[in-house]
Amino acid sequence: MIINVIGAGLAGSEAAYYLAKKGYKVNLYEQRPLKTTGAHTSDLFGELVCSNSLKNKSITNACGLLKEEMRMFDSLMLEAALISEVPAGNALSVDRTLFGEYITNKIKNHPNIKVIYEEVDELKEGINIIATGPLTSENMAKRLANILGEDFLFFYDAAAPIIEKDSINMDIAYKKSRYDQGDDSYINCPFNKEQYEAFYHELINGERAKLHEFDKVFEACMPIEIMALRGEKTLRFGPLKPKGLEYNGVRPYAVLQLRQDNVSGSLYNMVGFQTNLTYKEQKRIFRMIPGLENCEFVRYGLMHRNTYICAPKHLNKDYSLKSDNNVFVVGQLSGVEGYVESAMSGLLCAIYLDLKLKGKEVNYVPLETMMGAITNYICNCSVKNFAPMNANFGIMMNLIKDREEMARRSLEALSKWKEENL
Repeated sequence: MIINVIGAGLAGSEAAYYLAKKGYKVNLYEQRPLKTTGAHTSDLFGELVCSNSLKNKSITNACGLLKEEMRMFDSLMLEAALISEVPAGNALSVDRTLFGEYITNKIKNHPNIKVIYEEVDELKEGINIIATGPLTSENMAKRLANILGEDFLFFYDAAAPIIEKDSINMDIAYKKSRYDQGDDSYINCPFNKEQYEAFYHELINGERAKLHEFDKVFEACMPIEIMALRGEKTLRFGPLKPKGLEYNGVRPYAVLQLRQDNVSGSLYNMVGFQTNLTYKEQKRIFRMIPGLENCEFVRYGLMHRNTYICAPKHLNKDYSLKSDNNVFVVGQLSGVEGYVESAMSGLLCAIYLDLKLKGKEVNYVPLETMMGAITNYICNCSVKNFAPMNANFGIMMNLIKDREEMARRSLEALSKWKEENL
C-alpha cells in the first residue's frame, strides 16, 4: 500500500518519516521549487519561515511539554533541532538551514519514501495526508473547498526581519539573557525615553504593505506596528520589555532583543518584530533603534495569509475528514497553530493511521497530555468561534496550578498509552 503525503513541511515530513519507518511506502509530494509560496526562501523540507524558535524548552511550559511528549515517538523535528540548535537561553532555537537540510536528507535518503516534485491539485488514489500548510496553493484550496462544501477560514501571519550581526553597533548594544539566565544568548538594543518616543511615533505612522481579503491577524504573531496602536506603553510591556535586562546597573526605558538565527552567529532576528511595514519603511524606522543605525537586512519582515479549515466541523480526532476517512488534514491547515503543534499533528496522525492499517483499535492519546488536549480542542470546540490553537495548559483536562505536577501526569499518561497501544 502506498500512502500519499502532500506537502513536505513539518507536519508532512513527520507523517511521512514515521510511516516510512513503520514499513509503509510513502509518496511525498512537494511543489517547491517548481512553484514558490512567496514566504519560503529555500527548497528545503521543514523550512521555518516566520521564526527560528521552537519556543521554551522547559516542561513547565506548554510548548516545552509538547516537545517532550513528541520525543517519546522519535520526532524528526526534534531530532533535527538537536543537531542545529543555537544559543537562545530557555528557548529551543535552531539554525534554519541546518535544520531544513537535516530533515530533507533524512526524508530523501529513506528507502520507503519517494519524493515527487509536483503541485498537487487532485487527491491521489488511496490514502491522502494533506499537509500543504498555511500557504496552501490556490488549486488545492479550491479542491478542498469543493470537498468540504465551503470556503476556508483564514488569518494573516507575519515574520520578523533578520539582520547581519556585523552591522550591529556593539558600542551601544550589549549581550545578556533576561534575568541573568547564565548566558549571554541575546543581543540587546536599549532605548532611552526620548529615543523610544521618536521610534514609536514613526512606527505607528509607517507605511504598510497592502493586503487583500484581509480577515484577521493571529494574536501570537501580531505585527509590531498594529500592536503599537494599542497604546504607547504596549510595546514596553511586550516585545520591548526592559525588565530583567539591566546593564551596568541601569534599566533602559525599553529594549529590543536580537536572537541568534544560525550556528555561525552571523545572523540575528528581531524578537517579536513581525511586521507588515513596507521594506523601505522597515529600513528607515528600524534603523532608529539604538545599535541598529547601520544594520544590514538579510530578510525584511513580511506578512502572509494562513489558511485553515474549520476542524470541529470537518475533522475526526485521528485528523481524518468526517466526510472521507481516507483523507487526513494535518499541520496549520488543520487548525493547530505553531511549528511544534503542526509537527505534532502530522506525527500523531501517522501514529493513528499505522494502528488503523494494522487492524488495531485506535485509542486516542489521553486528554491529560498536551498532544491529546490540542487535538481534542480543535475537533470539539465551537464551530462558530473556532480559531487556531497553540499549546497551552488551559485546554488540558484536570487543570491544576502546579505545572510540574501537570507535566508529570502528562508524561506518565502518555508513556502508559504508548506501552499499551504501540
